[in-house]
Amino acid sequence: MPMVGRRVAVLPDNASFEEIYRSSAAPWDIGRPQPAIVEMEELGAFGKSVLDVGCGTGENVLFLASRGHEAWGVDGAATAIARATKKAKDRKVKAHFVEGDALRLEELGRTFDSIIDSGLFHTFDDDERPLFAASLHRVLARGGVYIMLAFSEHEPGGWGPRRVTQAEIREGFARGWKVESIEPTVFAAALDNAQGAKAWRSIIRRL
Repeated sequence: MPMVGRRVAVLPDNASFEEIYRSSAAPWDIGRPQPAIVEMEELGAFGKSVLDVGCGTGENVLFLASRGHEAWGVDGAATAIARATKKAKDRKVKAHFVEGDALRLEELGRTFDSIIDSGLFHTFDDDERPLFAASLHRVLARGGVYIMLAFSEHEPGGWGPRRVTQAEIREGFARGWKVESIEPTVFAAALDNAQGAKAWRSIIRRL
């Protein structure tokens, strides 16, 4: 049976994401794991335990759990966590979902071998980014890997989240981390563009 986590502090400004999940299909909620995450798992990039921070309705977590990982997901949107929990129950997958604050991940009460971030970093403003990096650092084991997918500045148009440059990623993880690689990839999304959105896939190791 799936394990449902306790409630942790919720982001105070999370109402917009909660409203999206309640009112419509979020374009990033594609009903399957992100291909870039699948590829990294097949390459053996993840340790035994994996946290998906900003997990949404849980597709990446459920995929990783099905591949034998101890997989956790945390998200500030209660509706997303409820849907993820139901998916785990319906699919009979052992996964852990917690409604919580990405800036206070230590409230989960444990550490992880690996962390994935499929579209959360680019939602934070300049003041929040150091807080987020510090929060990740507190729950990622020394030597563990953080794999982040973020919108690239090469994605045209003014819609959607803030674009992120390689320089911003390196600046955000300059202390206590080693940025091992930043490679172009795509977000699969429910968009008019069937190719998905241009993104960076960063592999960042905790020192």
